[in-house]
Amino acid sequence: MAEDLTIIHSTNKQEQYQSLIPQIDALLHGETDLVANLANVAAALKEQFKWFWVGFYLVKNNELVLGPFQGPVACTRIAKGKGVCGVAWEQAKTLIVPDVDAFPGHIACSSASRSEIVIPIFKKDEVVGVLDVDSEELNQFDETDAKYLEQIIKLLKF
Repeated sequence: MAEDLTIIHSTNKQEQYQSLIPQIDALLHGETDLVANLANVAAALKEQFKWFWVGFYLVKNNELVLGPFQGPVACTRIAKGKGVCGVAWEQAKTLIVPDVDAFPGHIACSSASRSEIVIPIFKKDEVVGVLDVDSEELNQFDETDAKYLEQIIKLLKF
């Protein structure tokens, strides 16, 4: 079955998320394969917002392992507490980084990345992965992004 997104062109992030979330929910409805769902969420976010990199890292054997993503090649494995993804995992909280070069221990998978947001994914009370989004622009992400990306993560069934 072919799936299409209706991309809205607005400078208002909230409007973009409010249009996109029901579409993502529809994409996920009835599909039980986690990899397929992660891939479609990454693609939908990349399509709507044109961010540099959107993807998932999943906890496997006590490290984050690269999962479905959209963008250039990425770091394959990240230790707990290392880089933005590893710290978000360790602290079990969303991290917004306005300038990755100012983040202590930032892992530069790409020198083009300038700002980042990482949302932990929970199964019950345990972090089982993260959504990682990078931008080529400084200060790209804020609490609006955190709020709506956290809502999108809750649509996924882990």
